[in-house]
Amino acid sequence: MANHTYDMVMSSMIVSWSEDDNCYLVSVPDLPGCMADGETPQKAVENAQIIISEWIETAQMLGREIPEPSFSAMQV
Repeated sequence: MANHTYDMVMSSMIVSWSEDDNCYLVSVPDLPGCMADGETPQKAVENAQIIISEWIETAQMLGREIPEPSFSAMQV
């Protein structure tokens, strides 16, 4: 998909606690290797949103396909 605006709010993110790292981790299953961390779940998600933007920017620069989100939810 070329020049797609990836909806970070609607993207599937997995948030988990890491005892080893003593922080929250966020992974974005639709974007291989896209991960972030933070001291709180909210901060980890904020950091993930930045990483999603950087992931997409890098993919576009390299001419790689940006996958559609496999899951989206309606924001209420």
